[in-house]
Amino acid sequence: MSVEKNLKSRNMMKFFIVMAMLLGSSVASAENKQITSPDGKLVVTVSDMDGRPSYSVSYDNVLFLKPSPLGMIANIGDFSSGMSLEKNVSTNKIDETYELASIKKSKVRYVANEAVFSFTQQGKTIYDVIFRISNNDVAFKYKMYPQGETLSCVIKKEATGFAFPDGTTTFLCPQSKPMGGFARTSPSYETSYTADDVAGKNGWGEGYTFPCLFRNGDNGWVLVSETGVNGGYCASRLLGHKGGTYTIGFPQEGEANGNGTVSPGIALPGETPWRTITVGKTLAPIVETTVPFDVVKPLYPAKGEYTYGRGSWSWIIGMDGSTNYKEQLRYIDFSAAMGYQSVLVDALWDKQIGRDKIEELAKYGKDKGVALYLWYNSNGYWNDDAPQTPRGIMDNAIARRKEMKWMQSIGIRGIKVDFFGGDKQMTMQLYEDILSDANEYGLLVIFHGCTLPRGWERMYPNFASSEAVLASENLHFSQGSCDNEAFNATLHPFIRNTVGSMDFGGSALNKYYNADNAPRGSRRVTSDVYALATAVLFQSPVQHFALAPNNLTDAPAWAIDFMKEVPTTWDEVRFIDGYPGKYVILARRHGDKWYIAGVNAQKETLKLKVNLPMFSNGEKVRLFSDDKVLQGGVKQIGIGKKQELQLTIPCNGGVLITK
Repeated sequence: MSVEKNLKSRNMMKFFIVMAMLLGSSVASAENKQITSPDGKLVVTVSDMDGRPSYSVSYDNVLFLKPSPLGMIANIGDFSSGMSLEKNVSTNKIDETYELASIKKSKVRYVANEAVFSFTQQGKTIYDVIFRISNNDVAFKYKMYPQGETLSCVIKKEATGFAFPDGTTTFLCPQSKPMGGFARTSPSYETSYTADDVAGKNGWGEGYTFPCLFRNGDNGWVLVSETGVNGGYCASRLLGHKGGTYTIGFPQEGEANGNGTVSPGIALPGETPWRTITVGKTLAPIVETTVPFDVVKPLYPAKGEYTYGRGSWSWIIGMDGSTNYKEQLRYIDFSAAMGYQSVLVDALWDKQIGRDKIEELAKYGKDKGVALYLWYNSNGYWNDDAPQTPRGIMDNAIARRKEMKWMQSIGIRGIKVDFFGGDKQMTMQLYEDILSDANEYGLLVIFHGCTLPRGWERMYPNFASSEAVLASENLHFSQGSCDNEAFNATLHPFIRNTVGSMDFGGSALNKYYNADNAPRGSRRVTSDVYALATAVLFQSPVQHFALAPNNLTDAPAWAIDFMKEVPTTWDEVRFIDGYPGKYVILARRHGDKWYIAGVNAQKETLKLKVNLPMFSNGEKVRLFSDDKVLQGGVKQIGIGKKQELQLTIPCNGGVLITK
């Protein structure tokens, strides 16, 4: 036997010995079953040790999740203990392709191994745990079976957990308490991340919002999230426990003003959403994963072909007062001058502009090649505190469909629906109802003040994007948010934006967040190159940028010219370098054109050499970069034989490379 093979054999033996100790039984025991990824590196071990279902995850012989609990407690029984794993495991090989223009990768091939593990209690089949394992992703869900004549049940609690090895650090966003924040609209996934924290905490006492990023020391990274959530279940969060175990938590009782149950009800047989785990030695599998979309299917056909693209909106700079007829005309002209496809008309348009004038705006925009999105308040009987109108429409099926028919008749492209504040099953049903009805009238949908999208780009063909992040509006409201802008930007590509489109509304070129661009209020501390870079870093098929008409004359011409060309749909993404909370450099491809973008949040200037194999030797590219005082510019450079570039990015600065 060769030295290499001997070492590999010894390492495998050590790994199985460790697994046996962790599981408390021989790895050959009938209670333990395994499924591996197509390349054999990712291994999931399922067990029923002591009657408690569990699973563990290893990658390349390194443990990433210790034995972690499975199971649930329903109103028809406790199915987290006293369970037996059946000996027979049905397996299936999956090799599928699909196309989806609205995510980070337009053409996807999904290759995975599937295994169905059946658990019984007192001789009765209770549920299957269905695992799908691709080369860096684990996805699993439960399939519950009828018990006698009982054809429905309520899931009171999931035992599902994720037990991390000692020394794991976390990059997590704490869940807000319910009915707090502006007009009692929380939780809406708009809190600040803590980077590189110790495991075992529980946020502000309410756990953490998905997705959740963990670092397994020098061994690599784990991203935990969920997908496939629709009106048939609630959305979930992670609850932290001492020792580094995190469990699935259902919504909080106080959400939606106490209306609706926190416990999802399902028909039997019935399935839960998928929980997903992405594992990588580097951050590349985290950034590049498509698992949220791989394991779900469209729930209805698209009514027609939907148009994505770039747009402008007055509210981020001018706030509520800018929602008037004259200013929206100016923004339509601005979008037309930029070659943009839309304008978002924000809150209070029904009172400050009126429906007749909206029809005039829609017609004026159509003549200019610019369509309108209209803002709506989602609030209904569960929370009437947010005063912005239109209200009382999106929560009512009759009013909603009547409104959507009117929008269709005047050529409105889409809607932005705000102020949801909760994850209960009733709220998931509202999201689904809005999306389904909007599709019937050919409308795209953006959600704001909302939950994380969970596979919705593929499930709902007219879903465009969701906020679910501390987005650009906070830059207007708070200098502190401006001061932390780069820090947050170096987190989103590794966490929030990995699993779903993110409606951030950024890339401002104003120096100040006011309509006069005058020295008052919040001041932008990031550079113009940073603004361009985030237009590439932040992925959403519809981007309403925080630009203003005055930028046509007061922003650098090179910056405006780039913002006229930047695409919003992508065919491929590649991780190049970075560390959450410090810096990030990504590459995105649109057609045959690559865009490499990076920003730096560290106090010290970042200097690093990057390999760019997407460019050929001698190819000419444009390099947008900043000097040490954040004065940006662009120059043309040639790519050398080694296809490497030395980059320098000051704090709060950026870099951008493209043909």
